[in-house]
Amino acid sequence: MRKTLSTLAMLATLAACPALAQTTVTGKPAPDASTSEKSGGQQAVTRPNTDRPDANNPATTGTASRAKLEEGSNSFTEAQTRKRLEDAGYKEVKDLKKNDKGIWQGTAMLDGKPVTVGVDFKGNVAVQ
Repeated sequence: MRKTLSTLAMLATLAACPALAQTTVTGKPAPDASTSEKSGGQQAVTRPNTDRPDANNPATTGTASRAKLEEGSNSFTEAQTRKRLEDAGYKEVKDLKKNDKGIWQGTAMLDGKPVTVGVDFKGNVAVQ
């Protein structure tokens, strides 16, 4: 009986070991909201980019042009897309239409200049 209990305990321990070994971390977390490009973080994580202009900091305007929009099934409504663009510092957002790749596109004003903008299914904002 004692041998059976020891064997069962050992089997239970061995069965739990592979589950512990399956966790893999790549890159470092971005607690300061740095971009995944800078942090080397996981590429498959779905989160909006931080490469968009900040309405309170006009010096960040040029960073939006480097953001890459990704194709995918987009569930944002037109109102949500407009709010995201306005929160990113764009004014007079109009003509928003979702294309066949799931990217919302439209026109807006940024620093008094007209620009073509886009928002992907992750919420990434970019000048196109």
